[in-house]
Amino acid sequence: MNNLLNLPSTFFVGCNYWASHAGTAMWSDWQPEQVDLDLRRLSEAGIEVIRVFPLWPDFQPIENMYSSEGEHFGYRFGEERLPNTEAGKAGMSVEMMMRFQAFTEIAAKYNIKLIVGLITGWMSGRLFVPPALRGKAILTDPDAIRWQVRFVQYFVKQMKHNDAIIAWDLGNECNVMGKVTSQQEAYVWTASIANAIKAQDTTRPLISGMHSLFPTGNWTMQDQGELTDILTTHPYPFWTKYMDFDPLTSIRPTIHATMESLLYAQIGEKPCFAEEMGTMGPMVCSEEVAAAFARTSMLSQWSHGFPGLLWWCANDQTKLNHAPYDWVACEGELGLMTEEGRVKPALQEMGRLKKVIQELPFGKLPNRTVDAVCILNSTQDHWATAVGAFLLAKQSGFEIEFRFEDQPLPDANFYMLPCVTGVYGVAKQRWEQLLTKVREGATLYLSSNDGYMLNFAELTGLTVQNRSRRVNDAIAFLQTEEGEIPLTLPSAFKLDLRNDRAEVLAAEADGNPVLTKAFYGKGAVYFCALPVELAMSQQAGVSYMPEQFPYWKMYELISQEARSTRVVQISDPQIGITEHITDTHSQIAVVINYSPELREVPLILKEGWQVEASLYGGRQKDCEGSTFVNVGANDAVILTLRKVKA
Repeated sequence: MNNLLNLPSTFFVGCNYWASHAGTAMWSDWQPEQVDLDLRRLSEAGIEVIRVFPLWPDFQPIENMYSSEGEHFGYRFGEERLPNTEAGKAGMSVEMMMRFQAFTEIAAKYNIKLIVGLITGWMSGRLFVPPALRGKAILTDPDAIRWQVRFVQYFVKQMKHNDAIIAWDLGNECNVMGKVTSQQEAYVWTASIANAIKAQDTTRPLISGMHSLFPTGNWTMQDQGELTDILTTHPYPFWTKYMDFDPLTSIRPTIHATMESLLYAQIGEKPCFAEEMGTMGPMVCSEEVAAAFARTSMLSQWSHGFPGLLWWCANDQTKLNHAPYDWVACEGELGLMTEEGRVKPALQEMGRLKKVIQELPFGKLPNRTVDAVCILNSTQDHWATAVGAFLLAKQSGFEIEFRFEDQPLPDANFYMLPCVTGVYGVAKQRWEQLLTKVREGATLYLSSNDGYMLNFAELTGLTVQNRSRRVNDAIAFLQTEEGEIPLTLPSAFKLDLRNDRAEVLAAEADGNPVLTKAFYGKGAVYFCALPVELAMSQQAGVSYMPEQFPYWKMYELISQEARSTRVVQISDPQIGITEHITDTHSQIAVVINYSPELREVPLILKEGWQVEASLYGGRQKDCEGSTFVNVGANDAVILTLRKVKA
């Protein structure tokens, strides 16, 4: 995607920008000398991309005029009639456009590229709307949409020849500007603005810029993917459901941007990156913790194939007295720099890592090897299910990609259908496609929340004898090579199962099967009677205390065959590892420590392979035939692996 954004870096580092002296008032209180100083400081610290926002009412300051009985009588700039010019017909301020042009020239001076968030109505807790449109349903009112279309057509036409601009963005979280009552209304608004932008400029990519998309509902990943070129996430652990359960330097928050961006990209079927991210300031963590969080998250995003990230935001804004800064306390100290220009540790780390990645000898990191396809089901909590499945897979040492149930089914050796929910179950045509894959030799893993599955007994070798609501959490005893492991799992229902022909891998104290394996045609089916993915995602502590909550041991069992093809494995739930094939005889392994403690871990290498070199991070040592690596706290080791010639 860096080619799509026309950037030289193999991984870009950027931020969202408002001027340090004014915040959202930077266009009305235009001080080019201060903007110049801001951008110079950002450039010197390693920032190469900024997302910038032409505040809607500043750039389109139209007002309504009324006659008797409140009858609408046209639009004006204050008392001035709209001039019969291109700018006047669009209701646009020529003065503000000149200021934006000056801004682009300052950015070009420091070789900073711009992503322009066009409809900037929602910002930092406040809705900014031109006077003529206040009180209207911004996303559905025809008059509001008409003026938005005029805004973007004029702005893009005037600025499209500016080389500093590398992408257009619909705007800042525009789905927060108002309510829509249907998916169709959200689609029509997006299509109206997207088409207006593309009518004026087809040379630059269009970024979605939306907040909190889902596979179902009004604002979907699929619709945004259809209508724009690049999807984005705004993955703040502070604001995102299930993400603020654990300390910021543990696996759940640090891998958050990675797994949410993968979900968007794979279900929305467009490239994606984290367009806003951050820790939400000193009431959440120290500057040193923020730097460790930034380092881990950045390494994780890079190793999973993303092209870069943007932090929120460039500067602290503690001295501003206008809204939203005088009513939203958390907006004041989110900068990578203070107002005086002190560079905080998070930006220092991001700038350092950018140089490390740029200087690696292989250029762009090849795509990671994926071991399983995880299919999300229409009536479940998609985010909770995806989070649980991704964390469990990462802790047990294999890689997954996501699909929604109505997407084409890719060829794979391992399919996962976690937390089947509700009476609809899985659409019959998709279900039969999956069963065909299993009969032909694939492995299928199923877990149940309260869902229905056709052909259940034939598929799993189990027969449901009875069903009841649980009074207490379920306790399952998992059989492993290390012995029996008790697992306490929240679950609404108990299925009393008769075992007809399945191998029981975990059972309750009364012998009721919980995790089983059965053969189906040439393939195998694992069935978990408990929603282990929801247990992982919907509880605090479970992901960063894996010794106390070893749910990942279930995934370790079901993935044995899938993991057997990997060149290197590490049996440590705090460590994530991705493999990247360079050619038939060599690979790159990125080993990330998602914990705040240094960890020494043994590498389990596939026969015939060896570590060739360590390109970044920790020490490597050989001891009694085993290779160990030290992975720093919230850091990584990058290894090259080579197949030994016979």
